[in-house]
Amino acid sequence: MAFRIYTKTGDQGETALFGGRRVAKSHLRVDAYGTVDELNSFVGWLRDSTDNQHIIRVLVQVQHRLFTVGAVLASDPDKELPTPDLKQEDIALLEKEMDVMDAQLPPLKNFILPGGHTSVSVCHVCRAVCRRAERLVVALHQSDPVDPLVLQYLNRLSDYFFMLARQLGHDLGAEEVIWNPRDEV
Repeated sequence: MAFRIYTKTGDQGETALFGGRRVAKSHLRVDAYGTVDELNSFVGWLRDSTDNQHIIRVLVQVQHRLFTVGAVLASDPDKELPTPDLKQEDIALLEKEMDVMDAQLPPLKNFILPGGHTSVSVCHVCRAVCRRAERLVVALHQSDPVDPLVLQYLNRLSDYFFMLARQLGHDLGAEEVIWNPRDEV
């Protein structure tokens, strides 16, 4: 018998965590790992929007780590299950990448508006979705402890996307539009 993508087990609004426990699809844990999955999809779009091979390699690593985060979040916390793990080196990679970009970019003294080029805009979408995922994981952590590296990774990753947006904009010659709360259009 061929594998089918549909199981019909979620037709009543529940899903299974790794480990078998069933929870509502509206459960905070499901919202958190679903948002991480959404972020991973946007990272794929970002990866497809650049020709820079170094950035592509980093983004592929980010996508692998986001699958790890999703696996951790999708696991029943009441069971000892083998799950992939994040490492401090994963966070260090993002910090190293940001330090390299920061050294090449002009200092930022104002807020900037997202945009300027499609790749830059996709970076900002990744940043915003990453921040939402982080907020959901923080909320989950308040009731059900989450590995601190997951929280740190998501926090650093949103910063990475901001820096990457600036770097791509710089490389593409896109203008950074400074936010002006009363700018006349």
